[in-house]
Amino acid sequence: MNDKGRAPTISQVAKAAGVNPSSVSRAFSHPELLSHETVALIKATAEKLGYSPNRSAQALSTGRSGNIALVVPDVANPFFPPLIRGAQAEADRSAFCVFIGNTDEDLRKEELLLRRFSGQVDGVVLAAPQMPDERIRAYAERMPLVLVNRDVPGVPRVLIDSAPGIGEAVAHLAGCGHRRIAYIGGPGTSWSNKQRHSAIQKAAARHGLALVKVPNQLPSYEAGRQAVQSIEGAGVTAIVAFDDIIAQGVIAGLAARNIEVPRDVALVACDDTLGVATYPRLTTISNQSEAAGRAAVSLMNDILGSRVARDVRYVLGTHLVIRMTSGVPSPPPD
Repeated sequence: MNDKGRAPTISQVAKAAGVNPSSVSRAFSHPELLSHETVALIKATAEKLGYSPNRSAQALSTGRSGNIALVVPDVANPFFPPLIRGAQAEADRSAFCVFIGNTDEDLRKEELLLRRFSGQVDGVVLAAPQMPDERIRAYAERMPLVLVNRDVPGVPRVLIDSAPGIGEAVAHLAGCGHRRIAYIGGPGTSWSNKQRHSAIQKAAARHGLALVKVPNQLPSYEAGRQAVQSIEGAGVTAIVAFDDIIAQGVIAGLAARNIEVPRDVALVACDDTLGVATYPRLTTISNQSEAAGRAAVSLMNDILGSRVARDVRYVLGTHLVIRMTSGVPSPPPD
């Protein structure tokens, strides 16, 4: 604010930075027309003075709003807050404002939000969408669209590859002596679930382990509790859960049957969102959700800068983090 409490003007920023007012305007609307040093100087000066560009005026002059949307299936799922944080950090760096949309795992709401955001934002980052590939491609033809954890050829996407971490987890369980394991899945429409299911099938076959598959629809604590019923009597000594939330429900469901993790059953989760903050601390497969959020917004920025929707496939790896819930199977009772 200036001395009179009013918001600083573009002229005041220009004077303080020693540049023309037109350069200040370009630094926020067309930074590619200026040197990196000049843009950095102007933005640092603007931040010091408390100046923010007029988004309405910018939209009129550039045809862009400076807004992007991030649509997630469940904002309360611990996987997504780090992704949102990463997206916001990259958006701040690129001078974007981020609108958040939550679908509650509802396909109809997913499409409704895309229609509502159309015309209000410059592009949409769509995380773990449920709609069919052809619908995603149809929306990508109408607006700049970046996917997170959905592999649709022709649409820019950022993918977290669970296969390396799953492979490490199965090798770890096999090395501990487990011969029969279970996989408690996530939503049937989830790209991540299909990827993890495929990876654990291949890894179990590679190590000669029997695999019991437990289908599931919601990545929730209660779903994990209920899934325990499907494992009773299956003779498994280790479980791999779709995510940390399901794993917590599994621990509770087993405890209700006087089965203790890891004494009686080993447990490995995915995502590493709750692993270090709960007891027993979860052995889990790391994710890079914050990095995925940053990468998605960076990719969106590239697309908006060139106005070309390239077929970019950006892949982030995973690895196993061993903590307290996995280990050697208990001997069978006498």
